[in-house]
Amino acid sequence: MASMKIKMYDLVGAENNRAFSPYCWRIRMALAHKQLEVERIPWHFTEKEAIAFSGQEKVPIIVDGEQVVFDSWNIANYLEKTYPNQPSLLGCSQAKAQALFIKNWDEKVLTPALLPILIYNVFEHIDAKDKAYFRENREQKLGKTLEEFKEVKQSQIDNFRTILSPLKETLNQQPFLAGEKPNFADYIIFARFQFARSISPIKLLETNDPVNMWREKMLDLFNGLARQSLGYN
Repeated sequence: MASMKIKMYDLVGAENNRAFSPYCWRIRMALAHKQLEVERIPWHFTEKEAIAFSGQEKVPIIVDGEQVVFDSWNIANYLEKTYPNQPSLLGCSQAKAQALFIKNWDEKVLTPALLPILIYNVFEHIDAKDKAYFRENREQKLGKTLEEFKEVKQSQIDNFRTILSPLKETLNQQPFLAGEKPNFADYIIFARFQFARSISPIKLLETNDPVNMWREKMLDLFNGLARQSLGYN
């Protein structure tokens, strides 16, 4: 166990308990899995000076004593190496390699399909001081105004559900992506759904979908850690 609480910088919206970054949620779940105490520090997009000590401008960041670690994959590996006597987060080398695939599938396949559905909802829920920055930054990257993403079509949701087919088939055959118990592979994908839950009322999954039933189990982990965060469905 850690001798003191690990500090974690966590992206939030207008309310400090509306944590919506999927990358931060990966680490909140990872820290709970490792049974490590954490001091959560709410952080907003425009508070760059608060994390300048890390040498970059993004969260999650953890501060563990004198160690500063950023990037969710780096943090997961750091936690696994530094706290080997706590429950394993990544498993054996083969399981770690598979988790890396899951990470890349999430970022290269799930995210491009999901982000256009949710981007306007993010804008609606962030702190007022972040809105101008968020608009300029995202519109430059996306090449469209945020308002052009406001109307979500059913075809977009249907396409997202189709992309989830491998996930659905896997969870039809086993309780978690990692097998009988969850590990970082589960937290990577769950974090994307927690992002959606945090800022949007849009129903992405049917109630009887195996992915939704898995999501419900994930929401209940660690005494309902994720469920207690502000969100919708």
